[in-house]
Amino acid sequence: MRFYPRRSATSEDSADNEESEPRSTTKAEKLDAGLKNLDHYKQRLPSWRYTPRTKLISFVRMETPYLAWMQDKVRCPALDAYFSLTANLGTHTFYMLALPILFWCGYTDLGRAMIHLLASGVFFSGVLKDLLCLPRPLSPPLQRISMSRSAPLEYGFPSTHATNAVSVVVYVSFNLSSPSSTIQPGLRLLIESMLYLYAISIILGRLYCGMHGFSDVVIGGLLGAVLSLIECWHGDNYAKYLYTSSAKAPLIVILTMLVLVRIHPEPADDCPCFDDSVAFAGVVCGIEAGNWHFAQTGLSWDYPAPATVPFQLEVLGWPIAIGRILLGVIVILMWRSIMKSALLKGLPPVFRIIEKLGLSLPRRFFMQASEYKKVPSHLKDDKVIPSVSDIPSFLSSIRHPNKNRAISVGPQSEADAYEAMAFREKRRKESTSSAKASGSIKRRQTTPGEDSVEYFDRAKSIIRLNGVPVTGLLPTPNPSRLDLYEDMMAAGPAICTPITPDDETGLRGELVRTASQDRRQDEKENREMFSRIEKPRVRYDVEVVTKLIVYAGIGWIASEGGPLLFALVGLGMRDDAG
Repeated sequence: MRFYPRRSATSEDSADNEESEPRSTTKAEKLDAGLKNLDHYKQRLPSWRYTPRTKLISFVRMETPYLAWMQDKVRCPALDAYFSLTANLGTHTFYMLALPILFWCGYTDLGRAMIHLLASGVFFSGVLKDLLCLPRPLSPPLQRISMSRSAPLEYGFPSTHATNAVSVVVYVSFNLSSPSSTIQPGLRLLIESMLYLYAISIILGRLYCGMHGFSDVVIGGLLGAVLSLIECWHGDNYAKYLYTSSAKAPLIVILTMLVLVRIHPEPADDCPCFDDSVAFAGVVCGIEAGNWHFAQTGLSWDYPAPATVPFQLEVLGWPIAIGRILLGVIVILMWRSIMKSALLKGLPPVFRIIEKLGLSLPRRFFMQASEYKKVPSHLKDDKVIPSVSDIPSFLSSIRHPNKNRAISVGPQSEADAYEAMAFREKRRKESTSSAKASGSIKRRQTTPGEDSVEYFDRAKSIIRLNGVPVTGLLPTPNPSRLDLYEDMMAAGPAICTPITPDDETGLRGELVRTASQDRRQDEKENREMFSRIEKPRVRYDVEVVTKLIVYAGIGWIASEGGPLLFALVGLGMRDDAG
């Protein structure tokens, strides 16, 4: 018996289909007709990417039974709610709504450092994900607990949540322990304790929720620590270079971001990791350009860092301080909504001209402008900054985590499906080789009219793991719990698992299905598996430039536009207050 997540079509999906041209058939969709291609990644990846992937995939497979055992041992409703809720503290949405507040409250140096850490963490973890194309730990045997629809569609290695969490903790801890820190020992201990609890909750939560394996969070954490130490050791030198140089400095940063976006590796499957990398690259462009220009205006403070937004709570008072934050957030949401709509309407004709001139740079899984008439007006899959209409549902998900939490069993992405197929084939080959070596299994021919599955129907056992009934596991002598989890990874039993003798039937160690019957059954199940996974929506070439412009604008509003607006409407510091 197989378990697959079911998702009903929404009105939004229907609207998107009506407004866009039919998508051209991709290779993955062609495989739905037969699904005989088990060399999917070998064909789509160059050897220098495919070779390390084949080495690392063994770690993913080795870890999965232990993750399932751990989840089965500690799973309870309270932990489900806690870890699914704390996962929101590691999302891009949380960071992108919280970080501008640091700038507006006078913590420009901290805000800029956090942007560097999170942007580099999202970008380089996304590069590794799309470079190696390693799936998340398989489900079943794991159950995936998530409040996000898009997260399961991404590759698993490394964990971006772990990268961001560790980078933040390392950076703040480094600065708290520096000789120049003025934080009282008691307060420092409290802050550090909260930081460690935050990081541990994020990392353990990714394991508990079945979203990542041990290697995912370990490598993700190491990546975050390295990026954080680079910022700690060289961040001041970079800031000095930026603020003491001409406009050439922010221009170099912007060009560097554009080059990094262009050379971002293309994945073998339709993975949305690239979208996050583009968004944060745009934020860095806006932040650096805005900070550089704001420092030249004379409206900023030079202490404790150049381009610091003037802010003193005792002078402004709580009403004005809160009003600044609310106004800034509203401006960011309005900018995103208005500019995204305008660019998605205005850019396609420009892209068609560029395409005719032969200057376009197409990217896999993005439809070129010549292949569609217009972009649908509502593309509700931007998980970095929600639209205004999405704010109520976002807040509701925080207040009522149980209501918005999804528990899925079964492949959720193409990467999951291909890994299930590959692991099942690996188990079959291993079992066949073992059986031939021991001579314990002999295959007999069946006639067309013979009921060859009668023994399997009677021999099926039902085992309940994590509250989910699993059928189709053949009885074997004293199977361990980990063996059962490993059998479930292949979405069923290994076909050549030695069969417990059945004196009643007289079948002793005989396989009652031929290889051709096995293949036909596999193809049928594979079609069903691919038909039930959620396909990523059509993505359009103009969305890349749109994200860069929109998120560069958000970065500029956080670093310069917001403070200028505050001063204009009377929410800024008075000239005599500094």
